[in-house]
Amino acid sequence: MQIIKFISFFIFIILSSQINAQDSWHILADVKIEKKWDDLFLEERDYPVFGKLLNNAAGKEIELNGYMIPLDELIGQNYFVLSSLPFQTCFFCGGAGPETVAEIRTTETITFTEKKIKIKGRLKLNDSDPVHLYYILEEAKIIN
Repeated sequence: MQIIKFISFFIFIILSSQINAQDSWHILADVKIEKKWDDLFLEERDYPVFGKLLNNAAGKEIELNGYMIPLDELIGQNYFVLSSLPFQTCFFCGGAGPETVAEIRTTETITFTEKKIKIKGRLKLNDSDPVHLYYILEEAKIIN
């Protein structure tokens, strides 16, 4: 039993050290969904319960590769959604879950592109505001 605990702890340490890895979508998958009553919408809705990996990553810089989903005009973006999947199969249009998208708030205006981009920013977890996604990258920048 001790060996299993040691191996589990070792794996957790390795995964935790991957926060600044090239792509952190695997960290965003460390979430469970729980139904709770929502006073704003007067109905039950899904709320995230973040796992240890996510709580450890909160407030730290992470990198995500993905596709821009504009929330405004296509000219320049300071606020958009990044999807790990192309728009046609993202959470909003396909069968993927909410762990495949993140709100992005950039420090500079980014020109919209349909190509895959890499973003680096500080991860904020959202488990209470139903108007926003579960994950928000603040002070984000495009990196190459």
